[in-house]
Amino acid sequence: MKISYNWLKQFINIDWTPEQTSALLTDLGLEVEGLEKYQSVKGGLEGVVVGKVLTCTKHPNADKLKITTVDLGGETPVQIVCGAPNVAVGQMVPVATIGTTLYTNEGEAWTIKKGKIRGEESHGMICAEDELGLGKSHDGIMVLEETAKIGTPAASIFDIENDTVFEIGLTPNRADAMSHYGTARDLKAGLLQKEVKVELITPSVSAFNVENRTLKIDVDVINKELAPRYCGVTISGIKVSESPNWLKHRLQAIGLSPINNVVDATNYVLHELGQPLHAFDASKIEGDKIEVKTLKKGTKFITLDGIERELHEEDLMICDAEKPMCIAGVFGGIDSGVTEKTRSIFLESAYFNPVSVRKTAKRHGLNTDASFRFERGIDPNITEYALKRAALLIQELAGGDITSDIVDIYPKKIEDFQVRLSFENAKKIIGQEISKETIKSILTSLDIKVNNVTETGLGLTVPAFRNDVQREADIIEEILRVYGYNNINISKKLNASISSMSRFEDFKVQNTIGNQLAGQGFFEILSNSLTTPNYAALSGQLKEAHNIEMLNPLSNDLSVMRQSLIFSGLEAIAYNINRKRQDLKLFEFGKTYHNYSEDKTEQKHLTLFATGNQNAEGWNSNANQKNDFFFLKGIVYSVLERLGITRFNETPIKNDLFSEGVSLNLGKTTLVNFGLVTKKVLKFFDVSQEVVCADFNWDAILNMVKHNKITFKPIAKYPAVRRDFALLLDKEVTFESIYKIAKQTEKQLLKNVNLFDVYQGKNLPEGKKSYAVSFTLQDENKTLNDKQIDKIMNKLQANFEKQLGAELR
Repeated sequence: MKISYNWLKQFINIDWTPEQTSALLTDLGLEVEGLEKYQSVKGGLEGVVVGKVLTCTKHPNADKLKITTVDLGGETPVQIVCGAPNVAVGQMVPVATIGTTLYTNEGEAWTIKKGKIRGEESHGMICAEDELGLGKSHDGIMVLEETAKIGTPAASIFDIENDTVFEIGLTPNRADAMSHYGTARDLKAGLLQKEVKVELITPSVSAFNVENRTLKIDVDVINKELAPRYCGVTISGIKVSESPNWLKHRLQAIGLSPINNVVDATNYVLHELGQPLHAFDASKIEGDKIEVKTLKKGTKFITLDGIERELHEEDLMICDAEKPMCIAGVFGGIDSGVTEKTRSIFLESAYFNPVSVRKTAKRHGLNTDASFRFERGIDPNITEYALKRAALLIQELAGGDITSDIVDIYPKKIEDFQVRLSFENAKKIIGQEISKETIKSILTSLDIKVNNVTETGLGLTVPAFRNDVQREADIIEEILRVYGYNNINISKKLNASISSMSRFEDFKVQNTIGNQLAGQGFFEILSNSLTTPNYAALSGQLKEAHNIEMLNPLSNDLSVMRQSLIFSGLEAIAYNINRKRQDLKLFEFGKTYHNYSEDKTEQKHLTLFATGNQNAEGWNSNANQKNDFFFLKGIVYSVLERLGITRFNETPIKNDLFSEGVSLNLGKTTLVNFGLVTKKVLKFFDVSQEVVCADFNWDAILNMVKHNKITFKPIAKYPAVRRDFALLLDKEVTFESIYKIAKQTEKQLLKNVNLFDVYQGKNLPEGKKSYAVSFTLQDENKTLNDKQIDKIMNKLQANFEKQLGAELR
């Protein structure tokens, strides 16, 4: 939001510098993000002075040039070569002296230098209107009034506007400060706190008077919920023309382009008081009637920008007896606006429902100064006052008479807010005690009325324009920002308490696993919980009916809450691959959201993604080793092992997002699904390389971890013994079968079973494969002897032969 300092000083008379004022505004919560200089004429005519032409003779070497001597008020006149046909002796002219910087209409700077023109010296330039930026004429030099004094700076003659513009980063809750008046109101409170005595000056509307009642426009507010207050008045006999310079300067300073005196007047009041207004050409209002209502879905309407839009059934419209004329609070129509032919207008000032305006603006992709204010909530009690202010301003600029009484439809008054403030709570939250008188002074300076005072607190009435101040905490925030955060003392003593917290708190477990994954080469990602509804069609296990839809989506691609973290992870993979990063290992902790018939649920998940090569290219690494299923399986098992989860069942996956994979379950609860993502899903994301993914049910895992009992025991003193088998097996036999048989055969001394080689090929019978399996044995109380070891290995061999048909090679 842009605020003009000169404009601001019309409401509050201060002699502070812009820098001092910006610092105070920032302290008050209206953060000034930048200061910008504004000049109605670029450069401010610095270096341009009034001169008098003393002599004017023909240039000896050029037919169209003349040599002049000009008195600039110095000790001696200066010689200037001039090509203007109208230059003559005795004229008072604007002269750009040596070193002056002038600007072209395109904004390019050029500096006046001493030089020679066709052999004759020239010490400056006698300027034309366009060369100074004061107009477009280049027919000849400007000739000033004879009363102009020699040597006078030209800026003082042409009344150049110099201003400073504050760029304020306005937070959405501060709807009350969306105007120069609102900013001045806050500034006044800050100045009073600093003991600077100031008053807030408001524009007078006492001159408002109905001259006659010759043009009455009836108003019917059909949808009063969407338009709680609607005011209007007619003005006849106006002349639409260009606005005066002072008004154009005000608007241009804050980045607005002047249009005509009527439209500029409504824009001026909008930025002055924060109340949007709209002027309709009264001659284009059919039936002399205004109807405020919604229309059928699909109704066509052409807005001021020439675009035909389809209306929604909830869009509030300003209509006449036959047609829509304006999208209420958002944008006007192309056929009802003010033009040079307009002679009478209907001037509208209203309070529209903020939610309705916001939804309509989002639906049509419109963001106007009016919608910006309406959707945040303007002051409902300023509606009529702003209408009178704008009507008087239009009369001043365009003439005309007020030709109707003010229509003010306000069936249900929007009430102020009643809030109780406890002094004790204020002290507790602020961190130090502020005197009761100071608190009352601050609140009064913010137009918050003190109804009653007791020993314990205050009864307050907060005006309706402060729709962000409805709780005690909000009142305390107002006190604190005006009192000054910098004025709150910092305690020299630090109080802290040790909280009793389980080691199994979610964030602690997440940090443990996150650190482990980072150590294994994974990068953490954080993606948006909002996503597109189209993802539900990629899996039969996700239903479109289970989507939780946003009531006011930013776009169609962010209109539902995600049902799976897998798709957001694939988005990140596609994004990186498109930027030449094909080797990726990613993980994300996040929630999924489901709208089931009985309830809406949130579920916590951990997802892992791996694609491309495991290692970066290097002389001492295997750069061709892929992030494949077995790599991911090792990561999944290491995560579960770190959490102390070792008991689970392994079954083939049933999730259609994976072409092949494994599901780890405990009873009926699925702990992890992991495997190779289907090519159909990858194609949707335009990913051509293989991606492996694991989806952990974090809620279930966390619940298991909380019930794990951690036991400690000393490291065994006695050595472990390893024995190997080379087993000839049928191709269908899995290592899991070998592992289970071995563990059932020897439950106490067998510590580890490991598959370290697989061979399939020639010299083996058809349908067979060879597994090289190691077995680690250890007794924690004594050293094993050969007899014990051989006995265990013989039992293992016998069970493998009996149950798997295995042979030793």
